[in-house]
Amino acid sequence: MWIDCRTIARSIEERTKERVEKLGFTPKLVSVACTDDPSALSYLKSQRKKAEKLGIAFEILNVSPEEIVSTLKKLGSDESVNGVFVARPFPPSFDEKEILSSVPVEKDVEGVNPANLGLLLYDEEIFPPCTAEAAVRILERETNLSGKRVTVVGRSVTVGKPLALMLLKKGRDATVTVCHSRTVNLEEITKNSDIVVVAVGRAHFLKKNMVKEGAIVIDVGINYVDGKLQGDVDPSVEEIARVTPVPGGVGQVTTALLFEHVVRAAERQRK
Repeated sequence: MWIDCRTIARSIEERTKERVEKLGFTPKLVSVACTDDPSALSYLKSQRKKAEKLGIAFEILNVSPEEIVSTLKKLGSDESVNGVFVARPFPPSFDEKEILSSVPVEKDVEGVNPANLGLLLYDEEIFPPCTAEAAVRILERETNLSGKRVTVVGRSVTVGKPLALMLLKKGRDATVTVCHSRTVNLEEITKNSDIVVVAVGRAHFLKKNMVKEGAIVIDVGINYVDGKLQGDVDPSVEEIARVTPVPGGVGQVTTALLFEHVVRAAERQRK
């Protein structure tokens, strides 16, 4: 059975619009890009459409790789800007950690600055990574996480690691296993899990025989196969488990949360 993520995204967007109206001013998001990656540029275009729908001002700054750090620092002191997003991928020769550390902490709506990531260790989710938070929001809608055995396949800084911390948070209290490319007996681990989250970037990686009947499966994968968007979960898994679709699943909730974070940033900056 497919999990209805569109309803979750719409609910977040409706509340975001209400909060925008209460602000008394128009919040602004600036997305900084130093890439010509087609999928990244396509996502920025979709951000513009969503911002217009929600009543949020939006601007794309195209900069050279050499300008990105200084641009991010300038945006930190620009009082007209409430949220800052930085598009990836970065040029291979550039230090990703240095770039992400330059995103203003109080405007870090994607939750990429190491300072905001570090707060997750203390159960503080001021600006958590949007994709990880999307997975949590979907799971909280579907089940009570307390005591559930959750396997996260993938240990990236943007999804796997922060998601594990968020699931462990007091009040959620999931029992979390993080797996990766060196994990032994992965199938045995996933098949004994109530929930499986897959974020490995390999189309149809998670097969039906790797999931127990009645499990919840969150598919974070984005893969293009023959020009079509595919997830990390094989379609056959849907026959025995509740699965988020791709497209129309985690990605929709992620984008909705990005703009919720813009409004949160604006509210915090106004105080």
